[in-house]
Formats: sequence, structure tokens, C-alpha cells
Amino acid sequence: MKIAMVGRGVIASVYGWALERAGHDVELVVRPGRAATYVDPVALDVIDARPRGRSTRVVESWTPRYRETLAPEDGFELVVLSVPHHQVGEAAAFLAPRIGDATVLMFSNLWQDPTSAAEPLPAAQVVWGFPQAGGSFDSAGTLQGVLLPAPIFGQLSGPPTTRDAAVRDTFRTAGFRIREQDDLRGWLLLHTVVDAALYSQALPVGSLADLVGDTARLRRALLTVRELLPVLEARGVDLGRHRRTTLPFAVPLLSALAMSLVTRHVPVARRALEAHSDPNATEPRIVGRDVLAEARRLDVPTPRLAAAEPWFALP
Repeated sequence: MKIAMVGRGVIASVYGWALERAGHDVELVVRPGRAATYVDPVALDVIDARPRGRSTRVVESWTPRYRETLAPEDGFELVVLSVPHHQVGEAAAFLAPRIGDATVLMFSNLWQDPTSAAEPLPAAQVVWGFPQAGGSFDSAGTLQGVLLPAPIFGQLSGPPTTRDAAVRDTFRTAGFRIREQDDLRGWLLLHTVVDAALYSQALPVGSLADLVGDTARLRRALLTVRELLPVLEARGVDLGRHRRTTLPFAVPLLSALAMSLVTRHVPVARRALEAHSDPNATEPRIVGRDVLAEARRLDVPTPRLAAAEPWFALP
């Protein structure tokens, strides 16, 4: 399949690498003038959990192909969009006149309503999912990442289409196992709330990397999620459909102890936090700020999140 990955961020890079390795024709779409600055291969240090029963550390160089333009006649079959939630609308508007008949995989965090976020794009060409990977580029430019085996897919309405099936099959060819989510809208909003809670505890001490093994702060993050659940209900999320995800918030101390042990001793979990080590990163602050603003708009008290508000100011 001919695939365009939008940007050169962690998700575009790590999935682009995996899909290209599987034989797909992958290019990274970057801003005008950027391709000339990406002259060196991407240095990868990725914990790859796709092999069943074990994780493999991959340390190698990858030389992506870049392009600075995108047009219908380019013939891409799949465009993968993974950007921070506050950039989704702008990115969708940019892509709309340029994709031709390509399928667009919305692979981003979302806090706004998903349908309205993707509104510039033809609804019949959009497939919905969420990556199960993460990381960051360290000070030397190495992508310190983790690649989990089962990205999440789902529909916002209606049954799966032929485009849904084609995208899932494409990921399967690269060794991924598909995890279906029957309430993807609710899951996306819940995921953002969890992020905001973690950031509220991470920013005062630096970054998510500083939460590794920190039972006290992990417990406070879980308590913050619990106070934010009414925000989701006010937005129409049926939490009964997400009992497995919300269960840890009912027993925050036990869950925090388990998370502390896992992040200390399980390489995949440890890397998932350690890779986010930039104390000046913008996205954690915007996530915290936007979730807090929505709670206030809905008149839902969130004192734990509000206490972290000074840390949400942009540097």
C-alpha cells in the first residue's frame, strides 16, 4: 500500500518504520523546507512488543523518504494523521483538498468531538483508530520509543466499511494485532482525561519520566482521574461501557502500587514513561489546560486538577 505519514513525530516515525519494513511504500509529509534539514537517518532505539510473549529492543538507523507536498494525483491509498489534539482541526483542513480518494486514518489524541474535529474531511474516507506506541526524540536526536502489539480501532457510527477492513489488514501485515473498541469516542475522551491527570502530577517534578516508580504521585494521578469522570459523563460518555478501563480508579492505592512496580521492572512500561523526559514540552500543558477548561465550562468541580493549573502555563 502507498502510505503518507503526516509529520515526522514519534508516531509517524515508528509506525512508518514498521509499515515500511513490512513492504509498504511509505513517505513522510513534512512542512516546506524541512526535508532538507532531515539529511541524517533516524536513529531508533525502540522496544518492540509485537512478537508474542517477548519484547525486543531494536537499535538501528532508518532512512525515511520525505515529501513537502501532497496532491490528489500523488496516488496515496492511506494517509495517517497523528498530531496533538489542538492541531487536529488545522491538519484536517490542510489534508481535505489534497487526499484524492485516499483513506485517512485519524490516529490522534482528541478532546474535541471527533466528528467535528475531522469535519473538513469526507466522512466516508475516514477510518478511526488510536496508536499504541510512544516515546520522544532525546537530546542526541535518537527516537527513544516503545511499540505495542495492538493499536486500537473502532467506528464512531455504523458498521465497519471496506476502508476500515483495508486499514486493519495493512497493520496486520506489519505484525500488529488489532484491538477493537466499541465506544471509540468515549475511549478517546477517557484517554485524554488520564493523560491530564498524569501530567498534573508529572509537571511539578519535571516530566512523565519522573513518575517511574513514584507510588504517591501515581496514586494522586488516579484520584485526579476519579474526580474527572463526571466531566466525561457530562459529555455523554457511558462509563459503564468502560468498566475495565475505569476499575483501577476505584482502588487508587492498590493500582498505584501495581503501576509503581510495573514501571520500575517491566521494560515496555518503564520506557513508556521514561521516553517523555522533556520538562518544557508543550503538549502536556495544553492537555491539562483544555481538560480543566472543559470541567469549568460544565461546572464540574475538579480541585485536584485545578491545583496543578500553575503548571499548565506555557513556558
